[in-house]
Amino acid sequence: MTIVTVGIDIGTTNSKVGVFAEDGRQLAVVSRPTETLRDERLGISYYDPERMWGSLYSALKEALAPLGGVAAASIGIASMAESGLVVERSTGAPRSPFLPWFDTCSEPQSALIKRESDPYERFVRSGLHGSFKLGLAKILWIREHAPDALTGGDPVWLSASSWIAYRLTGRMAFDDSLAARTYAYRIDRRAWDVEWVRHFGLPEGLFPEAVPGGAPIGGVLPELCGGGLTSSTQVAIAGHDHVAAALAVGAIRPGAVYDSMGTAETLVGTLDARELTRADYETGLSFGVHIAAGRYFWMGGQSSSGGSVEWMRDLLGDPALTYEQLLALCDDAAPGPTGILYFPYLAGSGAPLPDSHMRAGFVGLAKSHGRADMLKAVLEGTAYQLEMMKRSAERLTAGAIERLLVVGGGTRNPLWLSVKADITGCELALPGVPEATLLGAALAAGVGAGLYADAEQAVEAARAGLAAGGAATRTIAPDATRAAAYRALYERGYEPLQAPLRAFFAGG
Repeated sequence: MTIVTVGIDIGTTNSKVGVFAEDGRQLAVVSRPTETLRDERLGISYYDPERMWGSLYSALKEALAPLGGVAAASIGIASMAESGLVVERSTGAPRSPFLPWFDTCSEPQSALIKRESDPYERFVRSGLHGSFKLGLAKILWIREHAPDALTGGDPVWLSASSWIAYRLTGRMAFDDSLAARTYAYRIDRRAWDVEWVRHFGLPEGLFPEAVPGGAPIGGVLPELCGGGLTSSTQVAIAGHDHVAAALAVGAIRPGAVYDSMGTAETLVGTLDARELTRADYETGLSFGVHIAAGRYFWMGGQSSSGGSVEWMRDLLGDPALTYEQLLALCDDAAPGPTGILYFPYLAGSGAPLPDSHMRAGFVGLAKSHGRADMLKAVLEGTAYQLEMMKRSAERLTAGAIERLLVVGGGTRNPLWLSVKADITGCELALPGVPEATLLGAALAAGVGAGLYADAEQAVEAARAGLAAGGAATRTIAPDATRAAAYRALYERGYEPLQAPLRAFFAGG
């Protein structure tokens, strides 16, 4: 009988359910929009937790339906990292708004946290640089604006993955990789930082048990069983979406680096778990517990990479350009650099110089520039930012990064890939995994359920299955002439202009 494992990916724009054979072959994928709502009274974006659960549960049933009753062995749930809500422990009833990672409402609370601590000391414990995105800042915002959420009863903070896992199993938990994005978890001890939580007057039991990524937390509740779900279907939190994707593409050992191109873009690598240092801190990268046992991940991100492309798509047409029109406009772009420098900070900047006050800008516009130039400049700007992250990571790895595994929706844009290869000077390898986060979540849960001995065996099983199914890695090499021209623009313009731009935007 075919053994199947399921991956769930709760994303910023869309949430998906994927069903996979044990060898990694994709059997079904169902996608639903991730609906973001707006509360004008509080001035926040939010998710409706019941709608999210209902949408994903229906997608899960739909994805399993074609299998004719074959039971899923396991379900792994990955998600955007910092989004979360407060619920009541005894009932699971939501007690607070469900805040998305990108909402900047918690900037004042983030500033408060920074004043209450030594940034380097917090980094050594948490692997993080302070940010409005992080769970602790969101929780302090909730205490100020929805105080009943944390008063009385037994409140618990859940991530998006934790929420869906709870609805499937009745058990509340985090995995280490998502716990590490709260700013209330010590990656050096693999434990919640109770002293730090107590410092802010928060309940000591605010966070549920943290378990390794992919470890089963329970079977599916009886009332949810049927159609491929049984009480023996083991549910696991597969963790941070980008870290789950690393498992799917095999980037789980030091030296392998991958780039995830979505609404946000993230550069991710692996290192053996160890004490973090001042040199690690100065890279501006963040660190956390990997779902591959005994390892950490390092990560740098830009929150408005694909977001910048979407923004430009809206601006260049009324109505917005279709994706087919966008790709056609890319074809109209002249070869080589535009000479325009775009700084992709529509929602602040991330690594290696995190600053929520930074904003986007164009430098070098001329009357001769047209729509295709503007679009290409946006693609170039996101690649310049990737190059800045890569150079910072090279200080960490003490060696050149010459190859990137690349996944995500942005890989469907040939011009963007070409520009990225030229600016970074890297060979780009597209591993032929259409849904990396879904597959990674499914593999992580498969390891936890005993389908694979460890992460390495899961990677090899999926690699063999994908190859047997005809999937092949496609590579894109940089053009030496264009790469030299881009390097000059980066070193003469993009990097030196960071300081005056940041000085201008300092303090908001």
